[in-house]
Amino acid sequence: MAVTKILARKGRLDVGIRYVLNGDKTDEQILTAHLNCDPNRECRQMLDTKRAVGKMDGVQYYHLIQSFQPGEITPELALEIAKEFAAEHLAGYEAVIGVHVDKGHIHAHTVFNSVNYFTGEKYHSNAQSYYRQIRATSDRLCREHGLSVIMEGKAEKAVSYIEWLRQSRGQPTFRSMLEADMREAIEDANDIGHFFLIMEHKGYEIKHGNRLAFRLRGQERFMVPGRRDPLFTEDGIRAAIAGNLDAITAGTRPAILYRPQYKPYRRHPKYTGFMALYVHYLYLLGKVGQRQYPPKMTPHLRKELMKFEQYKAQFAFLREHGVSTAEDLQAVRTRTEETLASLTKQRTILNVRKKKRKQLYDALSDVETLAPAKELYEEGVPGMEGQFAQYMDAVTLLEHGGIPKEELLEEKAALYQQLADVNREIRRARKDLAMCDTIEQNRPRMERDIQVAEDKAKEVERDERRWR
Repeated sequence: MAVTKILARKGRLDVGIRYVLNGDKTDEQILTAHLNCDPNRECRQMLDTKRAVGKMDGVQYYHLIQSFQPGEITPELALEIAKEFAAEHLAGYEAVIGVHVDKGHIHAHTVFNSVNYFTGEKYHSNAQSYYRQIRATSDRLCREHGLSVIMEGKAEKAVSYIEWLRQSRGQPTFRSMLEADMREAIEDANDIGHFFLIMEHKGYEIKHGNRLAFRLRGQERFMVPGRRDPLFTEDGIRAAIAGNLDAITAGTRPAILYRPQYKPYRRHPKYTGFMALYVHYLYLLGKVGQRQYPPKMTPHLRKELMKFEQYKAQFAFLREHGVSTAEDLQAVRTRTEETLASLTKQRTILNVRKKKRKQLYDALSDVETLAPAKELYEEGVPGMEGQFAQYMDAVTLLEHGGIPKEELLEEKAALYQQLADVNREIRRARKDLAMCDTIEQNRPRMERDIQVAEDKAKEVERDERRWR
């Protein structure tokens, strides 16, 4: 397995390159490689690339590190994986690679230019590019070379595959939301008791034990964020709050931090009915994702944020089919049911044709599959008698089938393609019917959520006016 990390560097290029190619670390530079640049001219070529497009400022290079588990990999394989990664992910970037073997575990270092040699564009590194590109590519290459893959570089056992998958798609997870809420509560709290109060007001249940555990009300399992980050242990929280208070006293930190305020929704003039409802709800969840919370936001809305992509897909379905009213939705359902019935009938007809030709189609497969067994039998290899007999039975059946073999092959391929196409359309129709059911079931709950959010916003606004 490889733990990956990428660092943006604004320092001197030659320093980074020298570190990667250090002969004491790379077995006298045997474990090194270059991409899109020449040995001993790497730094000059990278600087020339920057100079040619006038991008000499800012990040000078990126330093990518792949650390492997002790005893799991050889230095040569680590270099091969690093080279494959660079060729795939860093096309157009000048890069130097060095596998360091001077520590207890093998780690590959890649320094690459911040400017692309071919396009002149700068490389942009963020959380999404890390999970979707760097992490995903590194994990795939590790799997292809028979290495294990971890779910997270830090306290791996604490991260589930579903969490990693959502992170790799740039989507929020319950864990990321909890950690963000805890950081915010630490910033706002005066002491540990105040911190717990803030977290409860955010909708979390708290379990006090050897480790602090949290869950949103109604959530099945508690999460223990302190396993991954010492900041989220009780001692870490106390220390962070004390540090914030010291900074406020010293005047190096404002007493009240600025945060973007929630802006009430304004109706979109283009949409009505179902589509207007979804636009409003997506706006509400989008603000939750940006941490611009509606006043007195419920724990339920925090959990709904995990379904943001599903709601987006449902809205796209409504827009594609022009659905605004319940009647429109029913019309889509009726058309889809009629389409499904027609497709099911087509599939039945195709399956009848397939059944009539089953023996001949199976014979075609046997002739193809058992051809190597026939050759081995003819060479006198023992144990091939049964498979040879099956092969000859298939040949005989095809010879007496009344249809030339090539014509039968074309017919079989065409029939199987038709079946695949019909099955795909059936799956799509069933998915559309399920989407209609989901949208119909979601409507009352979404309307309630919006109404609660608007009522709370009005209540807070009235309270603020009263105290002015």
